[in-house]
Amino acid sequence: MTHFKQFFDDVSCTYTYFIADSATKKAVIVDPVLEHVDSYMEHIQFNNFELLYVLETHVHADHITGGSVLRKKTGAKTAVSLLCGATCADHQLNDGDIIEFGTQKIRVLLTPGHTGGSVSFIWQDRIFTGDALLIGGCGRTDFQAGDAATLYDSITQKIFSLADETLVFPGHDYNGNFVSSIAQEKKKNPRLAGKSKEEFIEIMDNLNLPDPKQMDIAVPANKQCGTIPI
Repeated sequence: MTHFKQFFDDVSCTYTYFIADSATKKAVIVDPVLEHVDSYMEHIQFNNFELLYVLETHVHADHITGGSVLRKKTGAKTAVSLLCGATCADHQLNDGDIIEFGTQKIRVLLTPGHTGGSVSFIWQDRIFTGDALLIGGCGRTDFQAGDAATLYDSITQKIFSLADETLVFPGHDYNGNFVSSIAQEKKKNPRLAGKSKEEFIEIMDNLNLPDPKQMDIAVPANKQCGTIPI
């Protein structure tokens, strides 16, 4: 038996995922938001869970992670891609690494492109894609060593190689969606469905998006696992 809960931050439209092995009470959390640490702690304490790992899909630019605070409160280990440059993390993740909690296992899949250090996490019948693949979209590629060609390869060659029925749980959603699937994104994602790499790059190079509002604070803080520089 397993326990799974999806949290949502209204400000940054960030999804946080809490997964636990019901038998052993061992748990992990993916992409926690600093402002919601109290809610996570209430969930942990109410269910008598032991948080083992705080997993980050990348160094976020739109919110500050709750990783550092959760580590202090629970003793959990923080984990981020080796390519993120967040040397504060307890574990520097590589492609194919396995994260164990109780009887459960999560596999690390390097999916750079949104940022140079983006990863996805595969657990059971689902993948947590961070900002690499969104529902009907994908993460921007214009900062933090992002690269449109690299993201196209990460999605089409890695994420889309999973079974069509694999559930897709993204790091964000701005349209009220909760979950998708590999099959749906292959067929319906307007940035990817039927698009060549060249067409994808053209789309990404012309998004002209404003910088995330918290970027100047969030990026340096998240490179320190959520510690705000003084």
